[in-house]
Amino acid sequence: MQKEFLWGGAIAANQSEGAFDVANRGLANVDLIPYGEARSKFLLGENIDLELSDNYYYPSKNGIDFYHTYKQDIKMLAEMGFKAFRISIAWTRIFPKGDETEANESGLLFYESIFKECKKYEIEPIVTIAHFDCPVHLIKKIGAWRDRRMVYYYEKLCRTLFERYKDLVQYWITFNEINMILHAPFMAAGLTFSKTDDIEQIKYVAAHHELVASALAVKWAHEVNPKNKVGCMMAGGDYYPYACRPEDVMEAIDKNRKNLFFIDVQARGEYPQYALKELERKRIKIPFESGDIELLMQYTVDFVSFSYYASRVAASQNSGLKETAGNIVKSIKNPYLEVSEWGWQIDPIGLRVTLNTIWDRYQKPLFIVENGLGAVDELTDTNEVHDGYRISYLSAHIAEMIKAVEIDGVGLIGYTSWGCIDLVSAGTGEMKKRYGFIYVDQDDFSNGSKKRYKKDSFYWFKQVIESNGQNLDWKKEN
Repeated sequence: MQKEFLWGGAIAANQSEGAFDVANRGLANVDLIPYGEARSKFLLGENIDLELSDNYYYPSKNGIDFYHTYKQDIKMLAEMGFKAFRISIAWTRIFPKGDETEANESGLLFYESIFKECKKYEIEPIVTIAHFDCPVHLIKKIGAWRDRRMVYYYEKLCRTLFERYKDLVQYWITFNEINMILHAPFMAAGLTFSKTDDIEQIKYVAAHHELVASALAVKWAHEVNPKNKVGCMMAGGDYYPYACRPEDVMEAIDKNRKNLFFIDVQARGEYPQYALKELERKRIKIPFESGDIELLMQYTVDFVSFSYYASRVAASQNSGLKETAGNIVKSIKNPYLEVSEWGWQIDPIGLRVTLNTIWDRYQKPLFIVENGLGAVDELTDTNEVHDGYRISYLSAHIAEMIKAVEIDGVGLIGYTSWGCIDLVSAGTGEMKKRYGFIYVDQDDFSNGSKKRYKKDSFYWFKQVIESNGQNLDWKKEN
């Protein structure tokens, strides 16, 4: 691995910050996604009441209180030797309603302080501009990303961030897991639907608006600071054909294309023909405006980032085949793989496969910005967490990542594990589904001391970074 490789971890504002009503912050879509059985309905945008209700518990209101603990937390990350820390901006801290003329200074100061704290420890901030974050006011006013005006409001947010932090942030990501707009449209883009809506049409219209907004972000980032690097981001993981039946192979190709569609636009600069043909068959009309085609072509991303938790399986005839749980997107069960406590398929080689697929397709620098194992951790009486299962998972994935770079020649600039500090799960809203190297003493309903404790994986990952990935073994010293 190159010496400047960006080892680190990642969190998101809505899963960590809490303080949802502090310092003029406005209400966001992610604040309204409750814990419990109703959560899936909210993720999908089905008949949502855009107000907080006493009938639900909302995990994002509290997060892990990173808003107040960020200095302590970043210090612990620095102790691990982090080279990079991926965080996201809470849009409503900067523009509480989304359509204000002036930005909220207290919000700008908050992130400025975080970035300066990172720089103090020589940690590179990797900043996601919109990580499943949309002002509720704009959902009520214009229907969020279904309306072209969202491009203007997002552009204003971007220009504000680029100008304010031009000396503090070099790496930007325009939208988190942009392909999730097709699977969890309220969480991903603030979309809500009535029974008479053409849901597929609305989702692709909203996606087009995000693609245009992403191109504009690249434009402004480069104009404000030519050193800025702007990336796109997708929920990654290749589909394998269930069998060597040609129909299964074609089904896997089709599903992989759907997963890569929006990244094709952001990285290559135009709508691919396979997508245009499918949209035509579905009678979905993309609202191209004058200049869109040229904008998308001229302002492609500098790097491609993605999350990877599991591979998937596709079959042309899947009746009767078992399904396994996944990161919102379910898959046919792969009989050759083990699964996590939450039913996610564990496939380290799949990370190498995915890296090669994306590298071969785009020939742009890649960045793994999420990877990790959600598991139930137990804090001992001596405040230790023996998470050897997490070390085994991560070491196996990192080993395959290194093979992709050193054997296959993939161009990779960094790796940030997901949830480096325990946080609220986006998919389930649980706190007990933990990913971190740092344990947060807090339950699903935000009860607990909020104290931070180092897990065994904390010391292991420190060793990984110190050796630049060469030492993945682990034996806890007594």
